[in-house]
Amino acid sequence: MAKSTEITYRAPIYVQLREVIRTKIEDGEYAPGTAIPSENELAESYEINRLTVRSAIDTLVSEGLLLRVQGKGIYVVPKIERDIEGLGGFTKEMQEKGVETKRKILLKGQRRAGDKLASIFGIDKEEQLYYIKRLDYVDEEPIGMDEIYIPYNLIPKIEGIDLTVFSMNEIYKFYGINPVRAWQTLDLVQLPQSDARMIHINKEQTVFMFVTTSYDEQDRVIEYSRSYTRGDKCDYRVHFHR
Repeated sequence: MAKSTEITYRAPIYVQLREVIRTKIEDGEYAPGTAIPSENELAESYEINRLTVRSAIDTLVSEGLLLRVQGKGIYVVPKIERDIEGLGGFTKEMQEKGVETKRKILLKGQRRAGDKLASIFGIDKEEQLYYIKRLDYVDEEPIGMDEIYIPYNLIPKIEGIDLTVFSMNEIYKFYGINPVRAWQTLDLVQLPQSDARMIHINKEQTVFMFVTTSYDEQDRVIEYSRSYTRGDKCDYRVHFHR
């Protein structure tokens, strides 16, 4: 690795090195999924102390840009790009990208609608909804958590459907339900410690929260969901049309 003059004494050395590495990641010089030079190589290249290098790398690890793999090295964490405009769902979108996914169901069952959800679905607050809480995995790593509410009577015998095998969009298709539009909002939130731990972050880290209300051809609300996604694992894009 060639010597560089990018490190000066105008700012703390570890901060400068952190930004140098960040720039190389953003510019693609350090490509997603590949190892960056070792701490020793970086220390030698920039003629700085190895502990300083470690401080810079530790910061980028905590941000989710780098990952330490014991005995192998330090890797650039790939980010997954998701299109927030489509209605295809997480699983379908990841399959189209050739990414291996899986789901783990944490909770499922009937719940009373209550005032807020009854207003959203246009039903009585005493009516029952079916609630699903699940983890989304990409390449065996949890990247998000979903909370999904649907009218209990919308899908017959939903208790008997394996929700780890079939996506909600597939289930809708089975029963002739056709989601045609959705209203979605985006926010940044922090999860409770127990939920944060499940997606391998700490409770101080913020996550993307998408709140989605989906409608069918009859303009009925068929699903209300809150999806929490790690910002260090996903980028999002949206298309604007004239």
